[in-house]
Amino acid sequence: MKFKLKSSMFLALAFASSLACTSAFAQTKLRYAHVGVANAPQTIYADEVAKLVKERTAGRIEIQVFPNSQLGGVGEMVDGIKAGAIAMGHHDFASLGKIVPATAVFNTPFVYRDPEHSLRATDSRSSKALQEINKQLVDKGGMRIVGSFFQGTRQLTSKEKVLSPKDMAGKKYRGVPVKLWSSMLTGMGAVATPVEVSELATALATGLVVGQENPLPNIFNLKLYEGQKYVMMTSHMQSVLSVFVNEKIWQGISAADRKIMEDTMAEVGRKTLDWDKETSAKYRKDLEAKGMIFVESKDGLDLEAFRRSVLAQVNKDFPEWTTYIEEIRNVK
Repeated sequence: MKFKLKSSMFLALAFASSLACTSAFAQTKLRYAHVGVANAPQTIYADEVAKLVKERTAGRIEIQVFPNSQLGGVGEMVDGIKAGAIAMGHHDFASLGKIVPATAVFNTPFVYRDPEHSLRATDSRSSKALQEINKQLVDKGGMRIVGSFFQGTRQLTSKEKVLSPKDMAGKKYRGVPVKLWSSMLTGMGAVATPVEVSELATALATGLVVGQENPLPNIFNLKLYEGQKYVMMTSHMQSVLSVFVNEKIWQGISAADRKIMEDTMAEVGRKTLDWDKETSAKYRKDLEAKGMIFVESKDGLDLEAFRRSVLAQVNKDFPEWTTYIEEIRNVK
């Protein structure tokens, strides 16, 4: 169902349902929304966090997970959490860019050395850059980022073979509907076309876009092999997702239980690194079995041309990110 904010009375009732407590069990129920489909790493992550938090708080905190855009697309989810109608959720850091534009810096292409670095640099308990941005999120949006996890390395797919940005010139490619993705795809040479993930398969099937970019698990689980022929191993972005929560709801949870939640999210976040290592080779084989052709440097893929072009576009569009990018790169 589509989640819509209709009136102040509705928001009040929804807020109550997002943080419902009973005196008998001192139980807090948190509605957790995301857009991930079944079996995707992000879906497994949310379910694992919910399970462990309930166990470790002896049932005081119960997280009710709503996957697959059940409570709306990305924009509706962010608005719902800001208003308190949804307690928490996860998505790309850039999805919070409409509240604090600099939040998207954590999705900057080619900014992380490796997946492990991406999680260290986005740990809200220690990341200087994220702590600075969290202050702004609380002030401007009434929410904060409390966790992060690894979804995979994002690769480019298309109906046509692509070797350099020149091959994408004038062609429409789907991007996450936030400004950074448009900037990145423009840097890749494409005409950036925002499309919600729930509508991606249709956009590809109808020819609205000729290609897109996602981690291999998403490419497989979304069945994009049905409309795409090539996978270009650009590895342009370490896909680390943020977990964000309504600030008023978060402060209504005891400090002890907040720590349990943060520690649990960090623990399961580290597990996602192992999940990615275990599954990336499998998903490649699965996609090849579906007929997809992988294109790498040895096949003529010009990774340096992509890196130069994309970073030049990002620096042009987001000059105010320079200090944050430096802080991220300096994380050991």
